[in-house]
Amino acid sequence: MFEKMKLNKEIKKCKQHIEEIEKRRARSQAALIEAILKNAQPNDDDVDYFNQFTSLIEKERDNLHKLQRELEKLK
Repeated sequence: MFEKMKLNKEIKKCKQHIEEIEKRRARSQAALIEAILKNAQPNDDDVDYFNQFTSLIEKERDNLHKLQRELEKLK
């Protein structure tokens, strides 16, 4: 029972972290879209930030899926 509560707490925390990273990524994403719409070269910093945040999101989602699988095994 305690293990389920712990996993649920970790899943919630993981989801919140993903949301935070997605908000931060949205800034660089907006800058990239603006550059595309203006037919301009995107700023290298914006591209780097977007790639870094995307990588972090993918890692967190992998962790989230792992935690959800563990929780399913306990049910």
